[in-house]
Amino acid sequence: MCGIVGYVGHRNALDILIKGLERLEYRGYDSAGVSLVENSDVKVFKCKGKVADLKNELKGQDTKGSTGIGHTRWATHGAPNDVNAHPHYSSDSKLAMVHNGIIENYEVLKAQLIEKGHVFQSETDTEVFIHFIEQVQKDNNCDLDQAVRIALNEVVGAYAIVITSKDNPGQLVAARKGSPLVIGVGENEFFLASDATPIVEYTKEVVYIKDEEVVLLKDGEMTITDIKNVVQTPYLQTLELELEAIEKGGYDHFMMKEIMEQPKSVADCLRGRVIARKNHVKLGGILNHFDDLLNANRIVIVACGTSWHAGLVAEYIIEELVRIPVEVEYASEFRYRNPIIGKGDVMIAISQSGETADTLAAMSLAESKGATVIGVCNVVGSSIARNSHEGAYTHAGPEIGVASTKAFTAQLTVLTTMALMLAKEKGSLTEAQLHDLLVEFESIPSKIEKVLQVDAAVKEMSALYKDARNFLYLGRGFNFPVALEGALKLKEISYIHAEGYPAAEMKHGPIALIDEEMPVVVIATRDSSYDKVVSNLQEVKARSGRVIAVVTEGDALIPSMVDHVIEVPDTHEVLMPMISCIPLQLLSYHIAVMRGCNVDQPRNLAKSVTVE
Repeated sequence: MCGIVGYVGHRNALDILIKGLERLEYRGYDSAGVSLVENSDVKVFKCKGKVADLKNELKGQDTKGSTGIGHTRWATHGAPNDVNAHPHYSSDSKLAMVHNGIIENYEVLKAQLIEKGHVFQSETDTEVFIHFIEQVQKDNNCDLDQAVRIALNEVVGAYAIVITSKDNPGQLVAARKGSPLVIGVGENEFFLASDATPIVEYTKEVVYIKDEEVVLLKDGEMTITDIKNVVQTPYLQTLELELEAIEKGGYDHFMMKEIMEQPKSVADCLRGRVIARKNHVKLGGILNHFDDLLNANRIVIVACGTSWHAGLVAEYIIEELVRIPVEVEYASEFRYRNPIIGKGDVMIAISQSGETADTLAAMSLAESKGATVIGVCNVVGSSIARNSHEGAYTHAGPEIGVASTKAFTAQLTVLTTMALMLAKEKGSLTEAQLHDLLVEFESIPSKIEKVLQVDAAVKEMSALYKDARNFLYLGRGFNFPVALEGALKLKEISYIHAEGYPAAEMKHGPIALIDEEMPVVVIATRDSSYDKVVSNLQEVKARSGRVIAVVTEGDALIPSMVDHVIEVPDTHEVLMPMISCIPLQLLSYHIAVMRGCNVDQPRNLAKSVTVE
């Protein structure tokens, strides 16, 4: 969840660390800190708050050093404050460490260390971790990298760590398990980070560290071993990421930039995979296990948050087009309930970051039971990409805003492509039906472009509802998960309580909430459920609810019944979620901005949930 950055080389480390932390702040922003090494002196500067607060803290300080580490925190163990901020010292202050993850047996280790005279300043598991490494090094009279290997055989949990050392000023030691860490390789210099965004400015050559690998960066050399001290051969990859992709590009917020990028991100995701004139639909990344999908007893989709909503849409699409039974599970629940899964089942794991801890654990469980695991993620080289049997990238580009937007439509693009690929091979669609759907699919980027033209009208509408205390979102069929996603977006960034419901379920409880103070967003596009949704909408109006309706362009019935209408282009109902979600993203964005909320960094949230 937290963001880690590190540097060792010939440059001024602080400049690289601060810029890197600003680019990683979407991963956590409760507190921030850096450790710098100069002339055998390890210095730590840290404080509660954002990276901007750290920059103020550093003014007037001696910040020389060509080796350093930095951290921006999302609090787990210990409240967000100056003391609990990272980096943390060892007891003799010769070592400093940053850490992303959770050490589950830290209390046992802490008790052992207290018996040996260690005194702790913070409430964190991280301080225990670095004290433990220090003690191991003393007990074994060994080098730091060896002490880390020994210690990692004793700790239980997830970690990505980077350590500076007073005794070795030009050295960094790093390791990971269950939490991402990437190393950028330059000319006699190395850059470390939780993802590639802080690195791309300096080098395109990177190594993605694998679980239980320990890295020693010293004297311009990189040595990688596993925790048993077996030397590993690093796999050097070239980043496709461009620097401008992680800048705001003139927008006030990353979220608005990413909403507006969706015509391009969906087109990029379709490119080469869907060619309607040839009735061509193919995801090259799943070909080796395509027969497993085609002949699956059932498909189990696991995900969290927005990705779970994408999975729900996929359930409707796959069952409609392919006639294979699909179950959609919260990854966090799946892994803890002794699920029935095995050979003949296929798991599709969805995650924007490719690092979601619960999703990774669910994948591991399914694989251990004999199921085939297909990954759908956005980040090249991520853990889900490496740990699945096969998979497909969404090619959405970096998503910096914490509230996911373009990742959602890109996930729908991949999942719909997968469904159409299966339907073609299975023969559950005629050639004519498949062609019509592929033609419509290719038109989605231009239709999203058209939807984005309602932005000004949505902004005006948002001013009327920015002070609402509750919202209700209703949808049916393919648009029910869109209602859930719309409610989630509003909750995440505006802090207004919102709930999404199947429209027909409103009568089973939520209708009691409706009065003249309750805004109700109804997704009422022309599809097989249209007449039923109109009926539900009338029930809301009969209780004086204030209705915002998302309707198909040219609808002549609903506008006369509701308070506000947002029109979207017509398309096949299977593809409509990729369009109907766009106005809901805009609505949540404008309401949040008008309420003075930090849209890109909403309170208590982080972009990538890499801890349980």
